[in-house]
Amino acid sequence: MKIAVYPGSFDPITYGHLDVVSRAAAVFDLVVFAVLVNPQKSAPVFPTEERVKVIREAIDECCPTDIAARIEVESFDGLTVDFCRRRGATFVVRGLRAISDFESEMQMAHTNRKLAPEVDAVFFMTALEHSYLSSSLVKEIAAFGGDVSQMVPPSVASRLAGRSRGL
Repeated sequence: MKIAVYPGSFDPITYGHLDVVSRAAAVFDLVVFAVLVNPQKSAPVFPTEERVKVIREAIDECCPTDIAARIEVESFDGLTVDFCRRRGATFVVRGLRAISDFESEMQMAHTNRKLAPEVDAVFFMTALEHSYLSSSLVKEIAAFGGDVSQMVPPSVASRLAGRSRGL
């Protein structure tokens, strides 16, 4: 069984993330959407447990059933390669929006390969219509009461609208 891990903070999940994980799930037997608990980042909009729940809802709402069945959602802390080993994954999935993403992702892929030679990185280009999206951008727009409904699934948009004044 080919297992891949798609790590990130996903705060919040966007249509770009769903595009990448959907295409990865068509290639791998199982993709684990790995929600990173990162104490180094500023306070998240959604606590980890809620992010896991929101991501599962978004997958079920936006992905075809056969694809959604091949995606699990789980939180983790520590090194991605250690999480991969615990899950029996030999691939890390990463999405690329632009050339600027490639530089940092390449550095991370090489570092992970040094730490865990059995784990390889696989890059998926985000679909053109989602290439401008980032969680940071979505949070900023939502904080000012802007409409993010074209950027995130409905369940995420409604949750962000309820928190927009506190972002």
